[in-house]
Amino acid sequence: MSIPHLNKLSDQWRTAWHDLTFRWQFIITASGLIGIIFVLGVFLNLIEKRPGAVLTDPLLHLFKPVDLTWLTFTLIYLSVIVALSTLIFEPQRLLIAIRTYIFLAGFRILSMYLIPLDPPQMLIPLTDPFVESMSSSTLTRDLFFSGHTSTLFLLYLTAGNAVLRVFFLVCTILVGIFVLVQHVHYTIDVLAAPFYSYACYRMSIYTDGKLLKQNG
Repeated sequence: MSIPHLNKLSDQWRTAWHDLTFRWQFIITASGLIGIIFVLGVFLNLIEKRPGAVLTDPLLHLFKPVDLTWLTFTLIYLSVIVALSTLIFEPQRLLIAIRTYIFLAGFRILSMYLIPLDPPQMLIPLTDPFVESMSSSTLTRDLFFSGHTSTLFLLYLTAGNAVLRVFFLVCTILVGIFVLVQHVHYTIDVLAAPFYSYACYRMSIYTDGKLLKQNG
């Protein structure tokens, strides 16, 4: 990162940190992120031991699964890196994105608890290096709704310009297709994900009075 960019980054965060409201938002949001990651890790281990229903999915019955793990994670982690490298220059927007993820993870926990599912037939496990670090086993029952698809759509919603939004939207669609091709998720898991992301994004905006006022 060049010196001008570092100076800009420093100025943005210095200005934001002088705002007492932002300071409290940052502390609460950071604490919430740490807490939800811990709870999610515990919960994912628990649901792997719980049996669930097997859904009839006409779309998945049309083709045999193909292992697209590395292609999927290339898009996911590239998107996360791009998002963080841009959001870091917009402290308030970064908090919106993190808070949206917290809400999203909370809804995933609730949804998976209320809708226990067994994985689709012929599933090829998708080994996520980050998620697997929170679990003692390979995850196959973290199904409704798709965490990867919803997270990428979150990045689309919180992107700061049109070019990034197009990039994240394309990545969302591709990853949604890839997890279906690999039979990692049911179709309903993927289709529902963007709606949850949008609902959580609106909740995050609502809890941020300053940004809500700026956007009218």
